[in-house]
Formats: sequence, C-alpha cells, structure tokens
Amino acid sequence: QVQLVESGGGLVQAGGSLRLSCAASGRAFSTYAMGWFRQAPGKERELVVGVNWSGRSTYYADSVKGRFTISRDNAKNTVYLQMNSLEPEDTAVYYCAANQYDRGKSDDNECGSWGQGTQITVSS
Repeated sequence: QVQLVESGGGLVQAGGSLRLSCAASGRAFSTYAMGWFRQAPGKERELVVGVNWSGRSTYYADSVKGRFTISRDNAKNTVYLQMNSLEPEDTAVYYCAANQYDRGKSDDNECGSWGQGTQITVSS
C-alpha cells in the first residue's frame, strides 16, 4: 500500500485554474496506476482522470477533456492534476487513488489506497 496526501484545493472563480498534487509514500509509487476521482454533493464518486504506471496511457472523462491534464513524476512520487477553465460543475471533493493494475482508466474498486480528499469550489 501507499499513503497518499492531496494538496492544492480551494475556491476559484469560473474560468480559473488550480493544480492539485498528490504525494505518495510507502511502496514503490511507480508500480501504481493513479487516478483522480471526485464526488459532488448528492452524486456518486466518479473517475475524472487516470494515468498508468509509465504515464504513457491516460484517461479523461468527457466532461474534463481539453480542460484537465494529469501528469506524474515518479522521481518525486507525485501525481498532478492541472485544472483549467474551471466550471461550477467541477465543484466537488477530489481524491487521488492508487491502483495496483497498470491501466489509464481505473475503477474505484481496484484502488486500494486513497487520499483524504481536497475540496474544490468553483464560483460562478
């Protein structure tokens, strides 16, 4: 298992940008695929973006394509989520998660490690 800690959340106006970071410790970070999930009030948790071990395979939900970018730095044990052109609909708690299977698109039931979550609020 890895331990995950997110940072970078906050309040931003619509059209603005934020970058989330997820720092990992514990077992070898580079052996895990990573995903960013989000959960808005009253809604189910959903996968937003994902990246495989090497960073060569990525997944983007249709709602964030062209606006969000996932990247990872295995030397720093960190995965990033750059969010641009934020919309009020992006308001949610964002979680990073580690998946032992090598794939860009992770199912949440495959992810054995989760961060504590960070709140993103986009005002209109």
